[in-house]
This record gives sequence, structure tokens and C-alpha cells, in this order.
Amino acid sequence: MTKGKYLSDLYKSIENKSFNVDEAIKFIVDKKREKFDETIEISMNLGIDPRHADQMVRGVVSLPNGNGKAMKIAVFAKDKKAEEAKQAGADVIGAEDLAEDMQNGNLDYDRVIATPDMMGVVGKIGKVLGPKGLMPNPKLGTVTPDVKAAVEAAKSGQVQYRAEKTGIVQAGIGKMSFGSDKLIENVNSFIEAIQKSRPSGAKGTFIKKISISSTMGVGINVNI
Repeated sequence: MTKGKYLSDLYKSIENKSFNVDEAIKFIVDKKREKFDETIEISMNLGIDPRHADQMVRGVVSLPNGNGKAMKIAVFAKDKKAEEAKQAGADVIGAEDLAEDMQNGNLDYDRVIATPDMMGVVGKIGKVLGPKGLMPNPKLGTVTPDVKAAVEAAKSGQVQYRAEKTGIVQAGIGKMSFGSDKLIENVNSFIEAIQKSRPSGAKGTFIKKISISSTMGVGINVNI
């Protein structure tokens, strides 16, 4: 069976069917590919225009079962705080040397964390970190004196989310190997976090559409 026919048959099997979160996850897991641990992703279409500051949706959520991704963390810290970051499992720790390395294009990180006193150094490479979504931000818990907790949270599967210019929020919320129950818990936690982050400027219907998919499988629209 070719990949094209496989997906075509799956889409035919869900035509005109209605799914809630539990049903969608169980269907996706039931149709998994045995030789590949696919990532499960959620996409939410929100009734916002992120170009307006009062309609921006951005934040973090700690998924109850993690996201299954090995996070590579860089930390800007010195002395005692640098040692705390190291003990917590940070992959790279530095100050001016790390900033210079990043300025030269070495940005292979999933998250960048900084202590408040290092923001003068970090700010100088904001134009490099910003477009990659790596700029430390106190609202996201990535500018903090408690680097140990921030690194541990990131390593445990804390997910950052941010609405794209079209109003869509997307995130990986687990691996197929988690099984249905853990994936359902993660999906519900993510949806709840988005609901709670409704901005003051959002009018009318906030969550317009939810879709759940796997890396190599079908995308399923979920009842809101």
C-alpha cells in the first residue's frame, strides 16, 4: 500500500464523521505506523488579529506528560547561577562568549534562558534571537533568577505557544508512543491554556477550529 493510498483511505474513513478530542486521539493512535514514533500536533484557529497588541496570544504550558522532545537549552548566566543551570541540565551556558557565538549564527537551540543581570548582553543580539523565537522573555519565564527551575521546566516538556499572523497556534503535544490516555490529557491541558489566554481585544468566537494530526497521518477536525 502506497503512502498516498494509505492516507486517502484514512480520509475516506472519516468523511462526514464528528470527533471529540478523545475520539480523534484514539483514531490517530489506532492508525499509527508501527516503525515510526510520530509526533502528535494540535492546530487551533483563533478569532484574533495578532497584529494588534491587545489580540496577541502567547504563553507557556507545562503538559502533564511532557511533549516527548529532547530540548536543547542555552542559558546566559554567571558564577553561582551558571552552576545551577549546569546542574539542572542546561546544554550550553555562557555570557559574552555565548552571545558572540550566537551572533555568528550558532542558534541550534530550542530555548534560551537568561538571568535578569544578563539581559544587557542578550539585548545586543535581540535581532538575531527574535526572528527565531528565542529571545528570553520574563512573561514566558525565560528571564528569571531561578534558572534551575526554568531549565527543569523546559526539559520536562514545557511548551511555548504563539499565535501566527493568521491567528493560528500550533504545537507538538506528544509522541504516538505515549498512548491515548496521556495524549488526551496533554491535548486537553493545551486547549485549556489557550482558553485561559484569551486576550482582551478578542471579540466574538475565540476558538474557531481545532485540528489534531500525526506526522504521517490524517488531520482530524475536532468538535469545539
